[in-house]
Amino acid sequence: MHLIGISILSLVSAATTQVPAKPASAATPARLPNVVIFYADDLGYGDVGCFGQQRWKTPNIDRLAREGVRFTDFRVSQPVCSASRTSLLTGCYANRLGIHGALNHSARHGINAEETTLAEVCKQKGYATAAIGKWHLGHHPMFLPTRHGFDEYLGLPYSNDMWARSKVAKRGDYPPLPLFDGEKIIDSDVDERDQAELTRKYGDRAADFIDRNKGGPFFLYLAFTMPHVPLFASSSFQGRSPAGVYGDVIEELDDAVGKALAALDRNGLANDTLAIFTSDNGPWLTYGPHAGTAGPLREGKGTVYEGGLRTPFAARYPGRIPAGSVCGETAMTIDILPTIARLIGAEPPKRKIDGLDIWPLLSGQPGAKCPHEAFYHYYHQGELQAIRSGPWKLILPHKAKLIEGTPLGKDGFPGKPRDTYVKLQLYNLDLDLGERTDLVDQRPKIVTQLMTHVEAARAELGDALAGRKGSGTRPPGRLPNPGS
Repeated sequence: MHLIGISILSLVSAATTQVPAKPASAATPARLPNVVIFYADDLGYGDVGCFGQQRWKTPNIDRLAREGVRFTDFRVSQPVCSASRTSLLTGCYANRLGIHGALNHSARHGINAEETTLAEVCKQKGYATAAIGKWHLGHHPMFLPTRHGFDEYLGLPYSNDMWARSKVAKRGDYPPLPLFDGEKIIDSDVDERDQAELTRKYGDRAADFIDRNKGGPFFLYLAFTMPHVPLFASSSFQGRSPAGVYGDVIEELDDAVGKALAALDRNGLANDTLAIFTSDNGPWLTYGPHAGTAGPLREGKGTVYEGGLRTPFAARYPGRIPAGSVCGETAMTIDILPTIARLIGAEPPKRKIDGLDIWPLLSGQPGAKCPHEAFYHYYHQGELQAIRSGPWKLILPHKAKLIEGTPLGKDGFPGKPRDTYVKLQLYNLDLDLGERTDLVDQRPKIVTQLMTHVEAARAELGDALAGRKGSGTRPPGRLPNPGS
C-alpha cells in the first residue's frame, strides 16, 4: 500500500501479533482448486475464538485459521448487507455498480447482467457452482443467483428481518419471507420454526453439494442468514452456549462450517480446496445481547468506524497457504475475485473492477504488501464517508447513528442509536486501533495528502456528500417499467 511517507507498523494488540511463517510452495497444483467461501451476516471482529472470543466455541472456524492464515486487517467495502455482498461477488465497490444499502422486497433493481460475478469467473474453467444462504442482490428472477453463474441456489433472497412475522417491523411492512431452491419458492411463508432450521439446512446442503461434486472443481458460496437478527437456533443448539441465544447461533453456524469441512475431508479434497471465512460487516450492536462484539474496535454495523468495517478473516489452502500464519496487511472483499481468477487461471471481468490480487499476502510471500494505495468506504446512497491509506484513516464529515453511550436493546428489540454529525477525523490505526485519538489538527500534511485520494475517488466513483457524480459508475439492473 502507498504509505504517503509513513512506514507500516504492526498492529499493536493481541489479535494482531505477526507470526512468522515460511512461504507456501509455489508449485502448480495437480488440479484446479475448489473454492469455498463462508460469509456470515453481522458477525463481529471479536466473535470467533481465533480473534479472542471465549464465551462460545468456534472450533471449525478456528481450524481454518490454525491450518491456514488469519488476516487481522481484513475489511468490507461498506458496513451493510447488499453493498458488502456486491463487492465480494464482483470485485467492485458497490456504489460503482449502483447497489446501495440493503435491498428489500420492494426493490425493483439488483445486480446488472452485464457485471461478472465470481461464479461466472469460475464457470470459465468448468466449475460447478452453488450459492447457499442469503443472496440480497435482488429477489426478482433476473437477479437471482441462477442467472448470475450459480448452478444451484438454496436460501433467502434478502435479510431475515424483512419479514411479515418480524416483531420489530410495522404491521404490513413486509410480505411473508420466501425460501428459494433454484428459482422455485419451496416455502412461501418461512416462520419461526423454519428460521430455526436454516443454518442446519445450509450446512447439510453444503456438504451434499461437495459430495455430489467431488470430481471437481467446484465453487461453493455459503452465505449464512445469521447472526443477523432475529436470532434462531435449532433444538440441538438451543441453550448450548452459556452466552444465550447469540452464542447458540454462532456455535450452530460453526457446526455448519464443520459439516462442509468434514465433506472435504471424507472426499479427500481438503488439500485441493481454498476455504475462506469472513463476515459481511460488523455486529449490529444496538441489539445488545442479540448482537456480537467488535472486540477492540469502535462502533459496529452501519458505521465506517473499524467495528463496522473490519471483519474476522481466515483462509486455508494446505501446501499453498502456510499453516498458523497471521497477516497484518490490509485487504478487502473486493480483492477476493481477482485473486481467485489469478489462482485458477481465469480471465478477469472485461468491465473495470476495483480489487487487486492478494495471493502474495495469502500465500505468505516474503515482503508482500497490500497492493492498494487507498481503500474507499461508502455508505447510504453513495456517500464517501472514510478512506484508508497505509496506517492512516480519514473519516469525512457525515451524519451517522452511533451506538456508544446509548441504551441497548434486549429480547430481540433494538436500542436507540444517537443521531450524530461526525466531523473530519484522522486516526493512525497502527497505533490507535480503537480510533480514540483524533490527529486531524496535529497532522495537517497527512490530511492534505489523503485528500488527494478523496478527490480521485470522487472523480471516479462519485460522492453524494460533495454533490459529485463519478465518471466510472455503472447502473444496476432494473425491472422493465410496468406496461413498457
